[in-house]
Amino acid sequence: MLAAERQSKIVELVHRQGSVQVEELAQELKVSAMTIRRDLVKLQKEDVLLRCHGGAVAKQEVTYADKQTSCMEAKRRMAELCVSLVGKGDTVFLDAGTTTFEIARLIKDTPEIMIVTNDLEIAQLIKNSEAELFICGGHVQKSTGSMFGHYATQMLEDFKFDVGFFGAASINEDFEVMTPTVDKMWLKRQTPKQCRNSYLVVDESKFKRQAMTRINHLGDYTGVVTDKEFDEDETEKLRKLHVSIIR
Repeated sequence: MLAAERQSKIVELVHRQGSVQVEELAQELKVSAMTIRRDLVKLQKEDVLLRCHGGAVAKQEVTYADKQTSCMEAKRRMAELCVSLVGKGDTVFLDAGTTTFEIARLIKDTPEIMIVTNDLEIAQLIKNSEAELFICGGHVQKSTGSMFGHYATQMLEDFKFDVGFFGAASINEDFEVMTPTVDKMWLKRQTPKQCRNSYLVVDESKFKRQAMTRINHLGDYTGVVTDKEFDEDETEKLRKLHVSIIR
């Protein structure tokens, strides 16, 4: 495989997955780890990705269209579980993302519900339902349809929610929740604190992936809804960190 072809493959994997590891790339592309590191240095200089410890992360977030086609069956199963966590008359915050969109689709007809969101796609869905809708304004990231930044965070700071559902781009091996977008960090870090019950809803593909910016930790949520199977060591670590897993 030519160097240009190999580097193109690396970029494709980073954009599709959000992050990659040196050793995994070396095995898949059948080259040495040193070769992969040189490729990552070159690609970072070309401003197409960001190097991080042990690998690289996407320069920008995965687009909404790409997220819609990723692990959709798992997202729908998790959304069905989340319905039981919402009650009549609740005020619900829905973080931007395709997983929370699936939750919105299933809870929008809950009696007397109020939905607050920073996602344009979710807002469009709720607009055509019986639910009350409040949109969190701010800068719009067109590729994902989400609103974030100082004004969005400031707008929400006086709100209190009965329940909130949140997504994540990556969760690293220390069970820290990560995002490739620095400006999203503040809203994603602050809003769970304003929820009586907060749930991180993430499929198996989000685990053991690094991104540039830390949001918080799995233990900062009331519970983590996921389809991931944890091994004994991971289960013990989660127990010590007081993480509640809902499967």
